[in-house]
Amino acid sequence: MARYLISKFIFMLISLLILISATFFLMKAIPGNPFMSERATSPEIQARLMEQYGLDKPVYVQYFKYLGDIVTGDFGISMKKLNQDVSDIIGQTFMVSLKLGLVAIIVSIIVGILLGMLAALYHRRLIDTVAMILAILGIAVPSFVLASLIQFFLAQKLELFNVMGFEGPMDYVLPVAALSAQPIAFIARLTRSSMIEVLHADYIKTAKAKGLKSITIMFKHVVRNAILPVVTYVGPMTANIITGSVVIERIFGIGGIGKVFVESITSRDYTMIMGITIFYGVLLMLARFITDVAYGFIDPRIKLSGGKEG
Repeated sequence: MARYLISKFIFMLISLLILISATFFLMKAIPGNPFMSERATSPEIQARLMEQYGLDKPVYVQYFKYLGDIVTGDFGISMKKLNQDVSDIIGQTFMVSLKLGLVAIIVSIIVGILLGMLAALYHRRLIDTVAMILAILGIAVPSFVLASLIQFFLAQKLELFNVMGFEGPMDYVLPVAALSAQPIAFIARLTRSSMIEVLHADYIKTAKAKGLKSITIMFKHVVRNAILPVVTYVGPMTANIITGSVVIERIFGIGGIGKVFVESITSRDYTMIMGITIFYGVLLMLARFITDVAYGFIDPRIKLSGGKEG
């Protein structure tokens, strides 16, 4: 197990270095500088700002200095928000995004698995048909389109929810629905197909022949084996929800890290863009790492060393 964890950790470090390098050099490849858009800013003031942020130095010097700062957890100072550290801004806004993301992830897993189980248990019946139609719609409609539609009809027309804001429990409903619709659809389809396959497996027939209770067979054998594809999908699902929240937060006026990210892009705040991108990358890598470990624990046939039992 230790060897498995160490290898995964090393892979994460390499991936993180690639992400930091790619983000840094892509920012440098953009023509101009972040201060060009400032009105009534003389070339002399721009030069001072460039010197203050170290942008007047050679690119390789900036790169290695940035790597050194990242190691110590210093993402630099925002180029647009006066005297505010990027780390502080991320810390203040991420808790809002974390609450939204966790609720969306929990809703996606619970609703998706239940919907897939119902579709599998009532295979080729009305419930199965309705569930799969909903799944197809969930996959086909982008989250930002769904967010705009439910905001228009449920909030503006029917006035059941607030159009914007994130203050009370009811304000979670619309953004969580927009964020979790696609993951629910994927999980439902994965659970359905996997459960149908497991229900027709020989060991399930053997368990029934031995006289085991249906509920025992369902939860001890069927659900445990059918849920493996869902566990594999949790990593990418987390990525979709985290990156999808960038647009959703903007639509619903939620003051989370996604909203700050969009604003930093439009204002060309280089340090903020790089800081949030790296922060997102670390979160996604951790989610993938946890998924790999969980998969090894759930499936007894898989060893954490990376191989399979014979």
